[in-house]
Amino acid sequence: MNSITGAVLAEFGSHISTDDMTSGKYITSHEPAEVAKICMRDIDPDFPRKMAPGGFLVAERNFGCGSSRETAAIAVKAAGTRVVIAEEFARIFYRNCFNIGLPCIECPGIHSATDVGDELEIDFAEGVIRNRTKGSKHTFSPIPEALFRQLEAGGLVPLIHERLAEKKRQTNQKEE
Repeated sequence: MNSITGAVLAEFGSHISTDDMTSGKYITSHEPAEVAKICMRDIDPDFPRKMAPGGFLVAERNFGCGSSRETAAIAVKAAGTRVVIAEEFARIFYRNCFNIGLPCIECPGIHSATDVGDELEIDFAEGVIRNRTKGSKHTFSPIPEALFRQLEAGGLVPLIHERLAEKKRQTNQKEE
């Protein structure tokens, strides 16, 4: 996953909280498909319909602030979001996204430089976002290697399963 391309399908401003993403008043299940249906309901009721699989979400500052509500990251991903790009993330939301295998990129100035519909190419190795629609280029701090490996595995739990399986293989080889 060195490079991905996709369209910006949703944009949000600053201080979008985890309660904005999955308000407790709508949660009736913690299943990904169910929380995806209520994602962003109070601020953009059409979000689940607009966010086709593989779409990019762009936001301003402090995206994912508020509580440590894990359903927020799950809902954003389950709604079809392939990557979240924001000028700044609330740290716990950022970690929750990586834990479930949803990449988050912090890129100053990205919100004002993109519009819904723009096609972006993200090069994770270079730390570059190319806006193919506007012909612009934006840099971001690369994702730390440990988090990148976690993304490639599909999240924290799959990564742990991979590591445990590898340890088991090594142990079995030693016993033979």
